[in-house]
This record gives sequence, structure tokens and C-alpha cells, in this order.
Amino acid sequence: MPRLSEVIAALENLWPAERAESWDAVGTVVGDPDQEVTRVLFAVDPVQEIVDEAVKLGAGLLVTHHPLYLRGTTTVAATHFKGRVVHTLIKNDIALHVAHTNADTADPGVSDALAGALDLRVTGPLVPDPTDPDGRRGLGRVCALDPPLTVREFAARAAERLPATAQGIRVAGDPEALLRTVAVSGGSGDSLFDHLRAAGVDAFLTADLRHHPAAEFTAAVAAHSPLALLDAAHWATEWPWCELAASQLDEISDRHGWDLRVHVSKTVTDPWTAHAASAHPSPATALPTSASRPPSSSDPLGAPN
Repeated sequence: MPRLSEVIAALENLWPAERAESWDAVGTVVGDPDQEVTRVLFAVDPVQEIVDEAVKLGAGLLVTHHPLYLRGTTTVAATHFKGRVVHTLIKNDIALHVAHTNADTADPGVSDALAGALDLRVTGPLVPDPTDPDGRRGLGRVCALDPPLTVREFAARAAERLPATAQGIRVAGDPEALLRTVAVSGGSGDSLFDHLRAAGVDAFLTADLRHHPAAEFTAAVAAHSPLALLDAAHWATEWPWCELAASQLDEISDRHGWDLRVHVSKTVTDPWTAHAASAHPSPATALPTSASRPPSSSDPLGAPN
């Protein structure tokens, strides 16, 4: 059985902390480097439900995409929900390791996993990392659709392939426009609008699109090169990375003879729990009613659509 320090070294090789954004909080949050690890759980959010799942599983290491303390703290008292997370982890000898923006830009990274879930062929990063001589790392991915699909059809694919959330998939643009190239970015993506026109893509699928940036962007491109926007739930666009990351650690475990048991949480931690559709949707723009699939066919925890 490997020690925690050995497993963390392998994870740091996949997602070096120095490649995280300066504002980010990545790396090991709690954990004894000398403790032995037999089970690892991957999840998007380090919330109490996930920590309780790690306890029940008997995991010695929890790896999450989102940080626990992004802006720092002066207390880990159990009177606060994040403090309770820390107390639960330590009491049960569970380490917590975070790979956030260093996993976003990795090769392969969060957006590669998103593209894979949508059956897209990655052709390169949307925003290349200037420190990568091979030009493979960076934020977002530019992808090809083989064969092309309409916006309506691609939205239906995203609704089917991504984990179920209350939001489903929102669309801005002509539902019948034909898509040959698509950019994707797991998590919040409207900060990447300036890079889309240079990429020459037909659509952009991401999360957390806000009213004003989306409206201004679609108005700006409408006259010369219309570009569809597809807005999925933040959690849903990042969950596929957990499966990718787990498979990467599985391969490392096999190579080193560690015999780790690596698991992916299927608990839905998206904060939105229900969706009320408009009473009179326009038949001209109505999209498929199925919001999206659960993380696995056997998972009963998919949120209502």
C-alpha cells in the first residue's frame, strides 16, 4: 500500500500546483504524508455529503476539483460547515487534495473530459498555455463535430450525455444552425468570449453564462458570424473530469503495483434542485425536454430535470 505522500506526488505530476492561477488554492488541504492509502474518492465539491460518502467508503484520500477554502480562513471551528468538513476528514484519517485551475489547463484536463463526454474530437486548446511548447495545454478546447449537427441536435446530445441537473441545457442562437466546430470549457466560461471569434467556432458550450455578457456577445457576432451559446450546469460540465482523473490514477496504481481502489462519487452536488419550465414555451424554439442523464445508469441520485 502506498503512503499518502507517494499518491500526492503522482497527482502533483498530473496537475502541478505551479500551473494553477495565482488566485487559486490547490494542493493538499489536510492529511498525514505517512498514512497509508487504500481507497481514493474523486468528486467535484468538498462538501459534507461528499465527505460523509468518503467516510462510508473507507477512503483514505478525497480528491476534489473545487477548493475548500478558496479565499482563506481564520478558523476551522466545527461551528461552520467548512470547519465541520475539516473535523470530519481529520477524525476519520481522510486526506483532502484539490486540483482546480491546474486541472483545467492540463493535458488531458477538465475540458478534454467534457469534450469526451460529448463525443467531440479535440483539435487544440481555446486559450493555449504559452509555457507549453507542444501547444496542447490551456483553457477550454476547440473541437470538431463529426458528422455536423444542428444546434438543436447538439443540445439534445449534451442533455443526454452530461449528468442530470435541474438546469439542463440553455441555448442562445438559431436551433437549426449547422455546427461543424464547437468550443467547450468546463465551469464558468464567459470570460473566454474574446477568444471565440479568433477560434472561428460555430458554438460554445460552457456554464454559468450571465445575462449581460451573453446578450452583448451574441449581439456583437450576429451580423457577421452567428455563434450559438449552450449553457449547462457548472457541476455537470466538470463532473466528467472525475472519471478521467480516476482512470489516470488507476493507471498509475497499476504501474506501481499499489492496488488502489479508486472511486468516483455520483452524488449530485449542484446547488440547484428543481426547475419550473415556462407555462407557454415557443414551439419554434422548444428543445428536448430531457435535461440530461445521471452520472451512471445505475445511479438513483440524479436531480429532477
